[in-house]
Amino acid sequence: MIVVGIILLILGFIFNIPVLWTIGLVALIIGLVLAALGALGHAVGGRRHYY
Repeated sequence: MIVVGIILLILGFIFNIPVLWTIGLVALIIGLVLAALGALGHAVGGRRHYY
């Protein structure tokens, strides 16, 4: 999810599409939160790790 967020941010910046920029930012933040929770050992949605 982090990689998808970064790709959408780059595409939104290159093609000047604000919607892609916003979706990329949201995906990046969600990915970082899930990665942090997984690193701390908290199970989110029944899974221990999100890769």
